[in-house]
Order: sequence, then structure tokens, then C-alpha cells
Amino acid sequence: MTGLLDVVLAAHGGLDRWREFTTIDATIVSGGKLWQIKGQPQDPAPRRMTVALHREWASVQPFGAEDQKTDFTPQRIAIEKLDGRVVAERLNPRESFAGHELTTQWDPLQRAYFNGYALWTYLTTPFLMALPGFAVTETDPIEDHGERWFGLQAQFPDQFASHSRLQEFYFDSDFLQRRHDYRVDIAGGFAAIQYVYDIVEADGIKLPSKRRAYRCDAGGRLIPDELMVSIDVSDIRLT
Repeated sequence: MTGLLDVVLAAHGGLDRWREFTTIDATIVSGGKLWQIKGQPQDPAPRRMTVALHREWASVQPFGAEDQKTDFTPQRIAIEKLDGRVVAERLNPRESFAGHELTTQWDPLQRAYFNGYALWTYLTTPFLMALPGFAVTETDPIEDHGERWFGLQAQFPDQFASHSRLQEFYFDSDFLQRRHDYRVDIAGGFAAIQYVYDIVEADGIKLPSKRRAYRCDAGGRLIPDELMVSIDVSDIRLT
């Protein structure tokens, strides 16, 4: 690990504390333009999200019906009844996005796959960068919101699903996360800047409770009226 990553992990509660837990549960409320673009309109109802901390697994409920949930791993996405009966599933789901552009419509399993990997990434940051196989390097600081933020670039291992193989994370003078940059490969590779706000503490771990992801133009500049995804997180519990 880099020296900066060590400090960042400590600021968010510490790796030893993180390793005491196996899952995070949180209530999420999502919005933004992406869902309409993809033909998967998002209602404002709260949902319960659960992710594993030391392997890539996630589930959200309800999904599609009150008695349904998702079951996500990089190799499989499924929509299931709450008792585990499979409603629909897809193996090797990443392959289904071949040739997709920003406006290509998604089916419910593709929507569930995106939700699974994205929320897993968000709820395990920055600790995911300490998992085996992640290559992390320090980048030059940036100026944003009139402040100087420190940067880490993470290269995700091949067996992990996420927005893009390379992603950048930025931290303020308290070494708390403020920004996350990535490319959404399964939606035409559009570049996004995600700002995170309102850090909360749950069971000794600190993480953002608000996320706002904007599309960028060809020059990498944020487009203010292109809010692609918004996520509000509450009632966070580690178990």
C-alpha cells in the first residue's frame, strides 16, 4: 500500500476495524438521468442494500416487486424471490453489454448488475483498495472547490466488476473522500465525476451519505446539468 492510502484508511476508521465486519447494510434512495436514458426509470422509494466487505457480492431489495431482491457477483446476476427462488438470471453478465452506447437500453438484469457492482464499489471505498490484487498509486493533487485534494488511482483486478479498470479517488486535508472519477464502460465509456458529501460514521467506519455523479464533456469537464446518478445513503449498519 502507498503511504497516502495508509493515512486514508486510518482516517475512515482503520483497516483493523474494517476487518472486524463482513457486511454493510444501508438504506439507499437513487435518482438521476441515467435510469431514464436506459429505459429503467427509478422511483424515489427507499431500498435496502447489502454488500460483502471482503468479496464482491451485493443484494438490493425490493427489486421489481416487493417480494424480490437481487443477487450479484461478477460472474452472475439474478433476480430472486425473498425465499431464494430464481425469477431470472444471467451468467457472465458483462458480456451482455458488448457494443453498448450511452443510449442503449438496459433490461432489468443489466440494471441489477450495474446496481450491484456500483454500490459495492461505493460502500467499500476506500477499503477495497487494500484487497488482494488492487494496484494503487498516488497521483498529483488537484484543486477543486477551492481546496487541494490528494489523489489515488486504483487499478481493479480482472476478476472484479466495476465501472472501469482504472479509477481515481480524491481526499481532502482530513484525508476523507470527496470525489471519485471513472469511465462507465458498460454505457459507452462516458467519463464521470462523482462528488461525495456529508460524511457519517457507522460502527467506527466513516463514509459519505450523499453521492452525485455528473457526465463529463470530451475535455473531461463536468457538465452541470448532466446529473447521471444521485444516491442518498442512511441507516448504515456493519455486521
